[in-house]
Amino acid sequence: MEAAAAAATAASMVWFRKGLRVHDNPALDAARRCGGGAAARLYPVFVLDPRYLRPDPAAASPGSARAGVARVRFLLESLRDLDARLRRLGSRLLLLRARDDVADAVCAALKDWNIGKLCFESDTEPYGLARDKKVTDFAMASGIEVFTPVSHTLFDPAEIIRKNGGRPPLTYQSFVAIAGEPPEPVMEEYSELPPVGDTGEYELLPVPTVEELGYGDISQEEISPFRGGETEALRRMKESLQNKEWVAKFEKPKGDPSAFLKPATTVLSPYLKFGCLSSRYFYRCIQDVYRSVKNHTKPPVSLTGQLLWRDFFYTVSFGTPNFDRMKGNSICKQIPWSENEELFVAWRDGRTGYPWIDAIMLQLRKWGWMHHLARHSVACFLTRGDLFIHWEKGRDVFERLLIDSDWAINNGNWLWLSCSSFFYQYHRIYSPITFGKKYDPNGNYIRHFIPVLKDMPKEYIYEPWTAPLSIQKKANCIIGEDYPKPVIDHETASKECRKKMGEAYASSNSIKRTSSNSLRRKVSHGGQDASNSSIAKLLKRSSRAE
Repeated sequence: MEAAAAAATAASMVWFRKGLRVHDNPALDAARRCGGGAAARLYPVFVLDPRYLRPDPAAASPGSARAGVARVRFLLESLRDLDARLRRLGSRLLLLRARDDVADAVCAALKDWNIGKLCFESDTEPYGLARDKKVTDFAMASGIEVFTPVSHTLFDPAEIIRKNGGRPPLTYQSFVAIAGEPPEPVMEEYSELPPVGDTGEYELLPVPTVEELGYGDISQEEISPFRGGETEALRRMKESLQNKEWVAKFEKPKGDPSAFLKPATTVLSPYLKFGCLSSRYFYRCIQDVYRSVKNHTKPPVSLTGQLLWRDFFYTVSFGTPNFDRMKGNSICKQIPWSENEELFVAWRDGRTGYPWIDAIMLQLRKWGWMHHLARHSVACFLTRGDLFIHWEKGRDVFERLLIDSDWAINNGNWLWLSCSSFFYQYHRIYSPITFGKKYDPNGNYIRHFIPVLKDMPKEYIYEPWTAPLSIQKKANCIIGEDYPKPVIDHETASKECRKKMGEAYASSNSIKRTSSNSLRRKVSHGGQDASNSSIAKLLKRSSRAE
């Protein structure tokens, strides 16, 4: 009996979900230890989740209902790389497939493999929190030790919220003031890991290919140039940081959104999303560069500033109920968005008739990535700039297709770009014609992603409907036949959108004033001697809840 208990105590499981790396991985580091020494057996596990991977023939493009084929491929490449790195340390990745529920698959393995210690990186997304609670409850009831370190972000969102009096800071400046400096990464390098224990009758799968997951014929799909995995993440980071002058002068939102052969950013966001790259390790490496140069940019525009923005959105999303929707979201403007499925589908499929917008959406579909200013352009066009369609619809498209799709950041950016929260200058609209033209007057970006326009003269590449028919014929592109006419007139639509946004803001302010006046009346007639200070506190609390 004692021998069995000791064997269980000596068996650890590290459950990978994000955090698909060996470097700076506190969960892996803890799982390899047992008491004062090394664990006798270590089970590194990843479970294929049907919620994200089950093929959906009805989806607008190949993939599942929640993930396009580009992100699925990136995940599989990351798993393949993780397995290779674990094998070099005398271990391997144990890949399991869940029938329906990932938590059930993990709980079964904990029991069947007699695990004594479970380690996994904490998650802040609603789906992850529910999944992890189910597993943690089972483990605790079974006498299994559970360790869930914070390592996907620089800081612990719960700790930031605690320091701010139980509420998430709603401005970047207040967040940075509270956060301070992040913890140091785990820098220990391993020469070996404990051996994998007996897995019994479990079917241990090799990492499947995209084709083996059953997404149908995807042979004609363009493959994203960005490869998944920790090895590629570290290589890309090292390459970016070698140019110290570029690092020191990095200043977002500057950059060329039309640069696609050599993107104007690090393109490290998908590696941070899947945890192939540790944000704390990246932060430390940037600081090392800063120490070697005389001057460098500062947050919020600097490279470290971008990592702090990431944590800011993680913190706000963790502390805001219904963060991913308009209704019931206390920090979101209530705007009566229009419903027009035809216009939405034209935007989603890159068929709006505005080449700058369409090229961006086609790059998204093919590569699963585009520059942040390109994202700004299409988000503005869909929502407050032209089509006045709900930001949640656009969020869903980005969530499915982006290889760096991240629940907190994606929702935060759509709230921002639709002027529903964080940013309220709705009169500032990205032109679907002139904005791209100032970066790429020849339209090379458009010509690459919309080949039917490749021979259109540069004078007309951003407005091909203005080209004389003779020019269209010469370019082998008749507008309205080979490429669509604009679905709306930008000048007219943008004016109408500004008017609607102004009305929505006025209505929101009116509701807020009515709520405040009602609260004042309740206080003054409540039969209590309410001082001005107590009224102010109540109003402050009310405004936070609206």
